[in-house]
Amino acid sequence: MGVINQFRSVIQWQNPDPNHIFIKFTDRGEEIKNASKLILQPGQACVITDKGKIKEVLTTSGIYDLKADNKPFITTLKKLLSLREGSEHIIGIWFFRQADIINMRWGTRVPIAYTDPVYTFPILLSAFGNYSIRITQPQNFFEKIVVGKELLTASDLKEIFLSRITQNITDYLANAQFSYVKIDSHLNEIAKEITQKTQHIFEDLGFQVLDFRIEGTRFDTETLDRIAKISDVQAEILAAKLAGIHYTEHQKIQAMRDAANNPHNVTGVLMQLQTFANQKNNVTNQITTEQLTEKLQNLKKLFELDLISESEFKTKKQDLLKNI
Repeated sequence: MGVINQFRSVIQWQNPDPNHIFIKFTDRGEEIKNASKLILQPGQACVITDKGKIKEVLTTSGIYDLKADNKPFITTLKKLLSLREGSEHIIGIWFFRQADIINMRWGTRVPIAYTDPVYTFPILLSAFGNYSIRITQPQNFFEKIVVGKELLTASDLKEIFLSRITQNITDYLANAQFSYVKIDSHLNEIAKEITQKTQHIFEDLGFQVLDFRIEGTRFDTETLDRIAKISDVQAEILAAKLAGIHYTEHQKIQAMRDAANNPHNVTGVLMQLQTFANQKNNVTNQITTEQLTEKLQNLKKLFELDLISESEFKTKKQDLLKNI
C-alpha cells in the first residue's frame, strides 16, 4: 500500500499502491505546518486545498522548498500556514497519479439489451475488455469525482466509467443494426465509435480514456438457444437443397424417420407414409390432368378439321377422361 509520510520535515508519497489514484496526506498535528519540503516523484502530482477549495495544483515532479519565497505557490502556502496558526488541520494535500493508469479491466454488470435487426428477436449481450486512463484536468477531476474523499481507487473509477459507457454501447448497437452474427467482426469499430461518443463526457470529469478495447462478447442462454435453432434450420435447408428436394419434403421425411425410431409408434409411421403417398399421388394426378387437357385440346382440333369423325372423337375423349 502507498504511504504518505512526513519525515524530517518532508512530505511525500512513498511506494504508491498501483490501485490508488488520489490519496490525502492526513496530518497528525503539526506535520504540515512544520514541514520544510514537499517531494513529488515522477508520475506524481498534488492538489493543495484550503477550506475545501483548491489553492494550487502541482504537476511537475521535484522538491518544493516550503521555507523559500521563490515560487508563487510557496508564498501562498506560507500565508496559509501563518493564517491558520494553531489549527489542527491547516491545509489539505492530495497526491494523485499523473502517470497513465493502464490495463484497467471492464465488463458489463448487466447484459446490454437490443433487438436483432435481421431475426427481430431480443438479444442480451455481455461485453468485456481493457482500457487505460489519464487525468488531464486535475481540478475538474478533484471537484467532480474525488469530492473530498481521502482515498480514490481504480475500482472506484471503474464504477464511474461503467455507468457512463454501458448506455452509450446500448444506444450505438441499437442504431448500428448489427446482427448477432456480425457483432464479433465489428468489435474494433464499436470500440472506436464508443470512444468518440463518450470523449466529451469523460473530459468534463477531468480524465481521458485511452486505448478502450472490446476483447469479447457473450450472449445469454436464451439468445444462444435461438441462434442454435436458426443454425439447425439453415443447415437442414442447405442439406435439402443439395439433395435436390424441397425443404417441406425434407421435413416430412425427417418426421417419418423420427416416428420410425420410436418402436411404440408404428401406427404413426404408417400414417406418415400414407400421407406422404397421397401427397405424391396428388402431384402425379395434377401433372396427368395437365397432360390430358392438352391431349383433349389436340383431339378437338382434329375433329374440327374433319380429320376424325364425331364417333371417333367421342370414343377417344372417353378413353382420355378415364385416366382422371
